[in-house]
Amino acid sequence: MSKLTHLDEAGAARMVDVSDKVVTDREAVAEATITLSDAAFEAVTSGTAKKGDVLAAARIAGIMAAKKTSELIPLCHPIAITKAGVEFETGDGAVRVIATVKTSGQTGVEMEALTAASIAALTIYDMVKAVDKGAVIEGVKLLSKSGGKSGDFVSDSPKAAKPAYRSAGIRDRARPATIMNEVSAPAPKRDANQQRDANQQREAFRIFMTSRHLRATQWAKEAGVSASEIYSFLTGKTRAMPGDVAEKLARVAKARVADMFK
Repeated sequence: MSKLTHLDEAGAARMVDVSDKVVTDREAVAEATITLSDAAFEAVTSGTAKKGDVLAAARIAGIMAAKKTSELIPLCHPIAITKAGVEFETGDGAVRVIATVKTSGQTGVEMEALTAASIAALTIYDMVKAVDKGAVIEGVKLLSKSGGKSGDFVSDSPKAAKPAYRSAGIRDRARPATIMNEVSAPAPKRDANQQRDANQQREAFRIFMTSRHLRATQWAKEAGVSASEIYSFLTGKTRAMPGDVAEKLARVAKARVADMFK
């Protein structure tokens, strides 16, 4: 077993001396997942939580946490971070937080990325706990790191399975087990620019809903469309909203279709 660098010869805790280490570009990516009840998931994805835009608050919290990691983890070095970013993937009643941190220095930013992902997930919990105290945060882990003497690392562990139930808002239904040797058809690859455009439209649509205090279920009902059309678009299950659905929603919101996606 390798020697733990945060312990000296006598077994006492210490901050590792990195004075002789080479300055290199370093990057780390970490994730955390929070599983929510139906009501909480709707509040997050539609931007209608009482405390405000949940994902916007969580993003800022994660970035701030990355910068303050050395104040939270006793033996971490203060690091001049050159980039800290937090992104989200939503779907199946859960929000996946992906934090990326970069620096050019003598020690890595794994703890900064893990802290950013954790605090962003905790912020989501804080924003929705009024409607879902049983939300579950899990799967906090390092996805990859690069730079430094130890070289690159990429996690090969599978994603943590979703909990079978939650104390607030049981919504998961039993799914058929995968048959031995059964494989699903590979998902078609998307062009990077197309994916970026879809994400930008999705974010613009979320901001449009938030600015006009539109709730997905009520808005869809007034427009005579299914709320699932809105949720599918917001969670990324569909790349684009059907034209007729968008027109009906725009009519109720008294706006142009283009206004909802820019």
